[in-house]
Amino acid sequence: MIHVRAVALSFLLAILLAAGMAEAHRSAANADESGIPIPALTHGQMAVIAAYRGEILDLAARQARTDETFRRLLTFGNIQYAYCLWGLVPGSLRDEASPFNECSHAYLSATQALLVHMRAVNAEGSPLRLDIEALVSRIDADMVRNGASFVLCQFSGQNFNTASMVRPDWIAVPFHLPSLSAFATIAGLIGLGTMALARKPAKRNAA
Repeated sequence: MIHVRAVALSFLLAILLAAGMAEAHRSAANADESGIPIPALTHGQMAVIAAYRGEILDLAARQARTDETFRRLLTFGNIQYAYCLWGLVPGSLRDEASPFNECSHAYLSATQALLVHMRAVNAEGSPLRLDIEALVSRIDADMVRNGASFVLCQFSGQNFNTASMVRPDWIAVPFHLPSLSAFATIAGLIGLGTMALARKPAKRNAA
């Protein structure tokens, strides 16, 4: 048990140390506005776009001819998604206090911007444009149904830029119970796995 706790604690300390180093560079990175500007979503719009993110990326995969804007929006969104730990941390989307909420705004805003760009560059009547329009209609209907445009949070008025990556607020993780619990669970599983692997050779030798 002591061994498991030691591994778990070491894991958490390593995450927070690396996070603190990344956090030190956070403000400087966000000051770069040399890339493509990305309009922010409201908190309610973000939740709707999250539900359709997979379908938007499926349409993007069908885009035969790409341009720089398309590639930069897609790359930015994918990197931001990874920074946000692929949306796996509880509360990332809906909890304004989550250390991962701002970076979630960033990758989902980029996802919507990508859809808007694809809509603009594909000719009217083309098969891909027709599918894009159908998806946009469904998204619009869901936003109206959920009153998404009226749900605001502190990051709703913050525009993003492909030149400025938004990292999670790692310093706040120990003070946000759902996030802390998620990392503690991961650390515990790693500790248990390590202990299980360590016991296997002993059992073979005993046999």
